[in-house]
Amino acid sequence: MRKTKIVCTLGPSTDREGVLREMIQAGMNVARFNFSHGTHAEHKARLDALKALREELDAPVAAMLDTKGPEVRLKDFAGGRVHLTAGQEFTLTTVQVEGDAHRCSITYGELPGDVKAGDTILLDDGLVRLTVLETSETEIRCRVENDGNMKNHKGVNVPGVRLNMPYMSQQDRDDLLFGAEQGFDYVAASFVRSAADVRELRHVLDKAGSRMRIIAKIENQEGVSNLPEILDAADGIMVARGDMGVEIDFAEIPLIQKNMIARCVACGKPVITATQMLDSMMENPRPTRAEITDVANAIYDGTSAIMLSGETAAGRYPVESVKTMDAIARRTESDINHVKRMTQMAGGRNRLSVAAATAHAACTTAQEIGADAILTVSQRGTTARLVSRFHPGTPIIACLLDQQVRRQMALYWGVEPIMMPYASSTDELVDFAVQAAAQAGVVHEGDLVVVTAGVPVGVAGTTNMIRIQQVGGALVNAVGIGEKKASGPLCICRSTDEVAEKFQPGDVLVVPYTTNKLLPYIRQAAAVITEEASVECHTATIGLALDKPVIVGAAGAVQRLTDGTMVTVDCARGLVRAMP
Repeated sequence: MRKTKIVCTLGPSTDREGVLREMIQAGMNVARFNFSHGTHAEHKARLDALKALREELDAPVAAMLDTKGPEVRLKDFAGGRVHLTAGQEFTLTTVQVEGDAHRCSITYGELPGDVKAGDTILLDDGLVRLTVLETSETEIRCRVENDGNMKNHKGVNVPGVRLNMPYMSQQDRDDLLFGAEQGFDYVAASFVRSAADVRELRHVLDKAGSRMRIIAKIENQEGVSNLPEILDAADGIMVARGDMGVEIDFAEIPLIQKNMIARCVACGKPVITATQMLDSMMENPRPTRAEITDVANAIYDGTSAIMLSGETAAGRYPVESVKTMDAIARRTESDINHVKRMTQMAGGRNRLSVAAATAHAACTTAQEIGADAILTVSQRGTTARLVSRFHPGTPIIACLLDQQVRRQMALYWGVEPIMMPYASSTDELVDFAVQAAAQAGVVHEGDLVVVTAGVPVGVAGTTNMIRIQQVGGALVNAVGIGEKKASGPLCICRSTDEVAEKFQPGDVLVVPYTTNKLLPYIRQAAAVITEEASVECHTATIGLALDKPVIVGAAGAVQRLTDGTMVTVDCARGLVRAMP
C-alpha cells in the first residue's frame, strides 16, 4: 500500500475518453479543480464525471477546489501576445485598454498605490522582470529588464510588497458557494497570508453549510512568516512552489519546503508538495532525473502528498505521470526506516494528550507484535489523523461512517479509508471494524490487527482504547516457540502408539505432550502442537534443540482440532490457522 498520496489537477487532458478512469486506477487520491481557469459549467462536468467513476469503482477520490485567490493578472493584448524587449518602457494601467507592446491593463485597480519607484514587478512567474520608474493614480511606468514574450492573463507578482487588496474577491465567494453546493471535499485557499484569511474563508463555508476542509496555500513571504498561526487555523498546508519561487528568493525555497513539511508532520496535518514536480512530462513520456529526485526528497521529508498540475491538466501524458509518481513513491517508501522515524517523531515531545498517546501506543504495539494493520474507528477521522501523525510502517485502515469523511481521509499519509456500519458498543465496534476491513480486502483471514478508537462510542475526540484482534479467529491461539512458520495436515494423536500408526512425514503433529519416544516423529514433522502449558516443557526444549516450529499451551487441541485439516503454524504469533 502506497503511503504518500497523489493529487492530480483535472483539465482538458483528463477530459479525453477513459483518461480519468485510468488515472484513478493508476493511483490518483485527490482530484484538483483549478478555479483560476474554466467556468462553473466546465468544472461541474468534470466533477460529475469524477462522481460517477468513484461510485462505479468504489474509489474514495477527494475533490479539491483551488481558489483564484487575491492575485493580480494582466488583461488582454491585441492579438493575444506581445514581445517585450530589455530596456524599453512598459506601462501597467488600471484603465481599460487593448494591450500592446507598450501598455496593458491589470486586474487590480489599487496596484499603483501599493508600489513605488525602484520596486520590482515580475510577469508570468518571473519570466519578464520590470523595474518601477514612477507611478500615478492609474498607471505604473516601468523599465523592462529582459526580453520575453507575454500573453493574455499572465500573473503579476510584486515580491516583498504587501498588496492592500481584500483576501476574498466576489469570484472566490461565488466559487466557494458553488463548491459547497456541488459537494467538494477540500478547498485549496490560494495566497493565504495570515490566520485571518483562513477564518474569513471558513466563515463563508460554515454559513453555506459546507464541510469542506481548508488547505492553506503558502505562496509568499508573509504566508511563510505567519506559518504557525496559519497552521493552527487551517486543516492542512500546500507548499505552492510556483508563486513562492517568484515572490521569494529561489535559493530559500528548499529550506522553506523542508521546514513547512516538518511543521505539518509534527502537528499531524496533511501537507501537499506542489508545482513542477514532473513538469517535463507535459511533453515527454519520461521524467528528468532531477524531477525523480525532487519527488523522492519530498517523500523522504515526510510530505503527505505530491501534486501534479499541468502534467495531468494539459499535458500529453496524464496517466503516465500518475504511474510515474506512484512508482517513485513506492520505491522511496521502501527505503524509509519507519520505526526510526516513528521514534524520532514521538521523542521530540515532552507531553502528549491522552488521544495522541493512545494513537502512538497503537503504532508501537503494532510494530512490536508485527500486526498486519492498524484499524482506526472514528466519526470524523480524528483517530486516523492521530495515528497517521506518527508515520508508522504498519498500514492504517480508517473505518468510517460518512462517505465525505472517507474521501477527505484519502489525503492523509498512510491512511486507507473504508466504510463500516454504526456500532452501539465497544465489542460491536471492534467486530464491525474487523469485518469491514476483511470485506474490503485490506486484511485477510488470520491477520493480526490493532484496533484503536474512542469510548464511549459516539463521543468525538476521545481516542483512548486499543485492542488486539485476530481476523476471522484462529484454530489455536497459544504460545509459539521461536519465530518459524510451517504448513501441513493435522495429525491428531492421543498416545505414542497412535502416532506410530497414523503419522506421515510432513504432518503437523498434535499430541497432549511429548516424550523422547516421539523424537523420530518430531524430527519428520512440519510442526508440533502440544497441550503442555509450560514454555520449559519437553516439547519446547526439543523444539528449540531441533529448530522445529512448536506451539505449546494449546489447551484442548486434541479434542477440538480435526484430523487432516490443512493448517499454517505461526510460531511468532502463537497461531494455528486453517488454510483456505
